[in-house]
Amino acid sequence: MTNEPILERDPSDPKKKEINPVLKLALELGPLMIFFFANTRGEWLATKFPALAELGGPIFIATGLFMAATAIALVVSWVLTRTLPIMPMVSGVVVFIFGALTLYLQDDIFIKMKPTIVNTLFGGVLLGGLFFGKSLLGYVFDSAFRLDAEGWRKLTFRWGLFFLFLALVNEIVWRSFPTDTWVAFKVWGIMPITLLFTFSQMPLIMRHSLDERIRK
Repeated sequence: MTNEPILERDPSDPKKKEINPVLKLALELGPLMIFFFANTRGEWLATKFPALAELGGPIFIATGLFMAATAIALVVSWVLTRTLPIMPMVSGVVVFIFGALTLYLQDDIFIKMKPTIVNTLFGGVLLGGLFFGKSLLGYVFDSAFRLDAEGWRKLTFRWGLFFLFLALVNEIVWRSFPTDTWVAFKVWGIMPITLLFTFSQMPLIMRHSLDERIRK
């Protein structure tokens, strides 16, 4: 009997199981969309499902559903691949810890700090990995791109700095604006910024791609 790893395999491992890219995106963004919807329609949800009202106001209902949706997404990933994706797993752990503190203490400061903690952690891990000669970004984009070693190093460095930038932006927004503004920015601001940054890296990806389809 072979011992299968709990966390996803190395990108170069031929035994690594892949998830459909559309499904993978849905699993990663689904919990965030549920968080936004629940915060926006929190009072309606409390009326339709009285048990949710026990959690508190809209932000606390959204937090509870966010935790549940995150758990479901990780379970689905496990069922499909029998492994857990590393970065969603790390994010999920922070969601559960800070979400539980938010609900227990009825203080939304913890869930607002979650993106800061996660992005700082990701940025630190990526840049720290480079310090030890490891380009860890391959675990995120391995199913989308095949790059040479120099390309992965440069892309990892840029994403490490970008994650730290997102952490700083989150701190500024949640400390300076109302909760509803922070939630809206978390969904409709961070995603466009991330997409723009991702597209801006295409010249680098094309220069260092090992995939002839991308190089053309």
